[in-house]
Amino acid sequence: MPEIVTAAMLVIGDEILSGRTKDKNIGHLADIMTAIGIDLKEVRIVPDEEDEIVAAVNAVRARYTYVFTTGGIGPTHDDITADSISKAFGVPCEYDAKAYAMLGESYAARGIEYTEARKRMSRMPRGADHIDNPVSVAPGFRIGNVHVMAGVPSIFQAMLDNVVPTLKAGTKMLSATVHCPFGEGLIGGPLGDIQKAHPDTIIGSYPKYGDGKFWTELVVRARSQEALDSARKDVEAMVAGFTAAN
Repeated sequence: MPEIVTAAMLVIGDEILSGRTKDKNIGHLADIMTAIGIDLKEVRIVPDEEDEIVAAVNAVRARYTYVFTTGGIGPTHDDITADSISKAFGVPCEYDAKAYAMLGESYAARGIEYTEARKRMSRMPRGADHIDNPVSVAPGFRIGNVHVMAGVPSIFQAMLDNVVPTLKAGTKMLSATVHCPFGEGLIGGPLGDIQKAHPDTIIGSYPKYGDGKFWTELVVRARSQEALDSARKDVEAMVAGFTAAN
């Protein structure tokens, strides 16, 4: 049986919900998870509110193999992710000695004052492990199956690069695309029957419009080549049948 590994993502920040900041991390995480055979099953965007973050973290960490969060680990008063994750796990949020020293050394080397606000970036739940940050030093952290990372895309991506080697990869999803020159209204019924006949596959239907015409892109996904080929042949036969009739 193929091994299925799942993940969820929490995007934390009022600026995302207000539209002031456009998220660029969801698509990147989805691409990386797909590449290593992990199914990204859910993405939630939550505000900078402790109770909301705690509830979301506890909901998804119990349901999925891995959880990834972005945002809210900076130096300002509204960066409350570390406190919220600590509360979700029932442990204190405290200054991590290694992170505190790393940040102090980094600011000293640049001749920048190590303010109380900057020290906040060394706080994390007791017992958490570091996620290295090669861009701006301040680490993310991992506790249980939850990986907490920065919201700045370049930093998030660099942190994720360090996380990926630690993850258990699943069986990669294979895919095949079938072009259908007809709209979903015509093929919806028969396509549903094909999906029922191939329960070990996922068949997606994506409507398109161009040059004054509707058409559909049909994508078959499966974790075995045999299952993929079997469903794809049935989809192709359905399209051929409609083509002959029209």
